[in-house]
Amino acid sequence: MTLVTVTYLQQLQSTDLVPSSKSLPEDTRLELVEQITPEFSRFLYLSVGSELNWADRLVLTRQQWAEQLAQPGSETHVLYRQGAPQGYVELAAKVTAQGSDVEIFYFGLFPQATGQGLGGALLTEAILRAWTLAERVPDLPPVSRVWLHTCSLDGPAALPNYLARGFKIYRTEEEQTQVRDPSLALWPSE
Repeated sequence: MTLVTVTYLQQLQSTDLVPSSKSLPEDTRLELVEQITPEFSRFLYLSVGSELNWADRLVLTRQQWAEQLAQPGSETHVLYRQGAPQGYVELAAKVTAQGSDVEIFYFGLFPQATGQGLGGALLTEAILRAWTLAERVPDLPPVSRVWLHTCSLDGPAALPNYLARGFKIYRTEEEQTQVRDPSLALWPSE
């Protein structure tokens, strides 16, 4: 078991966003995946998270993964550069008494795309898309909060990037977690 610090951050209004000074380069595009498959989602998850010990979702069956992706307010946006995926953002909405809470459920760059100044620009776009999610999802109340969490296993640029984009820490926890090998088989047995 490994002791991990989990940090929860939020924005309570869209004006909390501090945009990156850099925009996404002209040779990139951020595209909403209209009907994402579990296989493509898992590819993105492993491509970003394999070096960051992301393994929490690897215990899900294909059906469980598909059910998460099919939830109203779930969106995946992929960053492409010269036709190849470079990173992604997965959003997940939950309706509350105040409106919609949108979690930036997964966010990250593929290893070959890190260190190129893309992280701040991609996060800016992710936050903008989170705040406007209700415009794209029928019957979703207006967004009242955008939030995410990170942990001490994530890359060293993660927390500074979140703070620089205007997120505020509202809770930290320490937890014991079993760091799993993210190179497990494609799908666990059912």
